[in-house]
Formats: sequence, structure tokens, C-alpha cells
Amino acid sequence: MEFLILFLLWALLGRIPPNQGRFKSSGYKDASGHSLFETILDPGRNGEFLIYSCLERFGEEHKLLTNVYLPKEDGTTTEIDLIMITATGIYVFESKNYSGWIFGDENTKFWTQSLKGWKKYRFYNPIWQNKKHISALQKHLRLGNDVFRSYIVFSERCELKKMFVHSPEVKVMNRNVLFREVEDDMAQLPDRLSIFEINQIHSELSKYALADDATKQAHIDAMRWKN
Repeated sequence: MEFLILFLLWALLGRIPPNQGRFKSSGYKDASGHSLFETILDPGRNGEFLIYSCLERFGEEHKLLTNVYLPKEDGTTTEIDLIMITATGIYVFESKNYSGWIFGDENTKFWTQSLKGWKKYRFYNPIWQNKKHISALQKHLRLGNDVFRSYIVFSERCELKKMFVHSPEVKVMNRNVLFREVEDDMAQLPDRLSIFEINQIHSELSKYALADDATKQAHIDAMRWKN
């Protein structure tokens, strides 16, 4: 009954809720601390869940983390949507659960979302956003740049109209091709991390997942002050 109510609510909002069975079988709830209800009501969390559940298909040897609030040198934190640690490197995902047409260039500060009725919105370049996440990870883990891969993942509800990406370690895509793109990369890239290193990195970054409310609020306040 509860799920039916949530489904109707989600339908009124014009969105598709996550499958209840898929949610229960996923490790997303334990990894994020978000319930089914919280995931349904928040488009950002829903997008992260869909990416997380997609990456789970690679198996338990590929370590996953979500909503990591990593401390920076200036005392603030950077929030990383999803991280996958595997033998071929550390894959860092920025989720954009958007709709409409998306126009972007790796070298421009702002991208554009175009919706019906010619409504247009600008948003900060997610490649730059994820680059900052990776920079913080590099400094914290003391690893070279070649270990990291950057993925900007948009929903299936949007169309990437004009997208210019120049860096070979960066990919921008719709969520429905994510598994294939990551699978191809893992098949082509050399092994860089041992099982011991994978577990060690996962253990270290796990300290900054499941952040408390104070940490989240401090992050929000810092972002507001910065903007």
C-alpha cells in the first residue's frame, strides 16, 4: 500500500519510481542511508540509485561508495556522488538526473539545459565539477592522475545535443549506456590496483560516507557562501 501511494505520487510528478524489488536487492540503502521513500522523493538520489544499481552488476570485487563527503585542505568538504574502486582504477561518477536537451563543452564554465517552451537554464560544467572531486581524491589518497576516470552521467530523459569532450579520461553519456561504456574501459585499461590496495582505498574512503547531518549542513553552508 505504501509503495502504491508513492508510485501515484511519483506519477503525478511526472517521474518513474525505482522498482521496489530492485531497491530492496540493492546495497544502495546501506551505502547511502537513504530509504526507498527518500530516494523516490529526491530526483538526485533517484539518479544516484540508478547508477549505483547499474554498477552493482560488475560484482562485489568492484567496491562502490556513494555520497562521499571528502575533507579538503581548506577545511571544507567536496561531495562525490559515486565512486567505484576496481583493479583498472578509480572511477568517479557525477550524476545529472536531468531532462531536455543538453549543450556543453569541456572548456566552457557553464552548460545549458533546454526544456519545452524554450526554457533554458545554465548549470556549472559537470566535467570541471568532477575534476575537483578527483583532485581532492588524488591529494587525499596520494595517487597519480592516471588511476582516475571521470564519468558524467545524464538521465535517459535528456538528449546530449552538442557535447564536446576533449580529455581521453573523461566521458559524458546517458545512463542507459553506462554499463557498456564502463565495461569497455575496464577491458581496455591495464590493472593498476591490487586487491589489497582496492580494499585499503575502500576502507579509507568509507570513513567519509554516511555523513551526519552536521557535515551535510556545513557542506551546504560552504557552497552557499562560495556562490
